[in-house]
Amino acid sequence: MKKVGIAVATFFGAGLLPVAPGSWASLLTAAIVFFTPLSALPFALLAMITAVVYAIGIPAAGICEKHYQKHDPRQCVIDEVAGQLVSLWLLPRQAGFYIAAFFLFRIFDIAKPFPINKSEALPRGIGIMTDDVLAGFYTLAILQGARYFFFS
Repeated sequence: MKKVGIAVATFFGAGLLPVAPGSWASLLTAAIVFFTPLSALPFALLAMITAVVYAIGIPAAGICEKHYQKHDPRQCVIDEVAGQLVSLWLLPRQAGFYIAAFFLFRIFDIAKPFPINKSEALPRGIGIMTDDVLAGFYTLAILQGARYFFFS
């Protein structure tokens, strides 16, 4: 069970990359959605997939914390996967939007404005997963606002 948890938490090895594993996991997630039929799924189905990643990520992140004996270890990137997925909801399949979603998500994930910074204190893997999902919602709100005001 521990090996499965670590595999999920590290997004099957992406978190083991020596430089910027969270950014690589986010980029990989955006690329997977962009280049596969995931981008064409109905919103409800993509939201359900995101919810499953979030739900599976909570215990996996907890396992990863225990394994690396550190709160939110850099190897744990399943939270970036969930947050990046949220940021891509309802976006048109256009490279510019996906690139913007990647960069905005990384900014919010790193800067952690309120209440993202407070959510990190939630227990076990919940805090690890929730701060990134909130960063994804910030990104989603900005991109959907930009679509409404500038592209409609």
